[in-house]
Amino acid sequence: MALRIPTRRICAASNAIVLSATKAPTLKRNASAMAVPTSSSPESCDHDIFKEASLPSPDPSADSSTAALVNRYSPYMVATYVRPPPVMVKGEGCYIWDMENRRYLDFTAGIAVNALGHCDPEMAKLIGQQARTLVHASNLYHNAWTGELSKLLVTKTRESGAMKDASKVFVCNSGSEANEAAIKFARKVGKLRDPSGEKFELVSFQNSFHGRTLGSLSATPNPKYQKPFAPMLPGFKYGIYNDEAALEGLITEKTCGVIVEPIQGEGGVMVANSSFLQALRDRCNEVGAVLIYDEIQCGLSRTGSFWAHGSLPASAHPDILTTAKALGNGFPIGATMVTEEIAKCIVTGDHGTTFGGNPLGCRLAHYIVSRLSEPELQEEVLEKEKIFRKGFKRLQVMYPDLISEVRGRGLILGVQLTQDPTPIVTAARERGLLVITAGINTLRIVPPLVVTEKEIEEGLGILGEAMKAVMIIPDAISGTKGQQEMAPPGR
Repeated sequence: MALRIPTRRICAASNAIVLSATKAPTLKRNASAMAVPTSSSPESCDHDIFKEASLPSPDPSADSSTAALVNRYSPYMVATYVRPPPVMVKGEGCYIWDMENRRYLDFTAGIAVNALGHCDPEMAKLIGQQARTLVHASNLYHNAWTGELSKLLVTKTRESGAMKDASKVFVCNSGSEANEAAIKFARKVGKLRDPSGEKFELVSFQNSFHGRTLGSLSATPNPKYQKPFAPMLPGFKYGIYNDEAALEGLITEKTCGVIVEPIQGEGGVMVANSSFLQALRDRCNEVGAVLIYDEIQCGLSRTGSFWAHGSLPASAHPDILTTAKALGNGFPIGATMVTEEIAKCIVTGDHGTTFGGNPLGCRLAHYIVSRLSEPELQEEVLEKEKIFRKGFKRLQVMYPDLISEVRGRGLILGVQLTQDPTPIVTAARERGLLVITAGINTLRIVPPLVVTEKEIEEGLGILGEAMKAVMIIPDAISGTKGQQEMAPPGR
């Protein structure tokens, strides 16, 4: 049974709580982060929860302090998410703690966001420094960090062998905003290339996820999520991912842009064939359409290369690339990178943002891009993929009727199951591991890129225990709903 300590007792004892390096292996490497002030808890008390919980850890009960807190505030919150019971209060490296003192190994990384782990000490230090210097001045004025980040993104992209004609960057606040900018830019290019106004159609693909704002949602063909907000923006067409034969009829002279994920994260960790992406590029060239690669989830070294499309020949590179998630490691920021040919079509007043490009976000992203572009980190990602795949192979031998396939690249991996994965999500969480789902019956593994071999083996062990618990007594463990942005229709 997990330890349950009242919040007031935790607050009173906070200064005396210390974990040994053997019990919290990430504490030593991120020790400097402890000196950074954090927000007050709902009890108006700053506290560190660094006390190892016993495992397995059943979810907080209905009479727990966690449930009391959730019930206190839920009447004031729009119900846009279904969440499991724990309330997370502290993170460090690849671990996260809830307010009941339970520690979880996090293989979700905030949905592929925390590439450098929780509470990276240098990031925490930079937040404090920049917050005392300048946080926001608006885009009515220049600031040094927007330009520094833009230059770094373009430079590192070219150095990596990706997007050969990368030239300029629009900085915003989220992935959905980055895709909205890309959609607008493609429409503007279409208007200039065909002044008749007939070149306005945009093509995306089934099982894609490009965001929840109306433009990006129009590019996300999931009826369950589009129907409540119908009609969608006019001019969107949907194709089948990796279907090269259909591209000629799908992408026409009316097409202004095509948006595609090199790896569909929400769609089930589906990897685009290299020949498919090359065929997309070729067809876009034929009809004068803009090719957009959405690398919001799969980019920034998650695949072991700076961008997921980096291994493609230059002839398959995009005109526009969108990024977010890992770009801020938890701080909200996104970016849309374009070629010079696209940039010259966008003039003052065509697009903008109030908060995007603020000095705080851009300084943080500059540091994060510098870290994530390191070749050593990328090589380690590929080595860690091998450890994961070896572990999944062991699990597949143990449960051949449960695991049918493992997909993905680097540290964006999908374990395809033959049944609903949500009970395994629950069982894993109650044993100290956080995992999420994707597509149909897929477990999605997207840990921080700094995860260690020891942590990978720990997580694989817990995942195996969770599968065993679910398989021994079918239907005994309730599934956890809401563990992916876009659940498939009917779920």
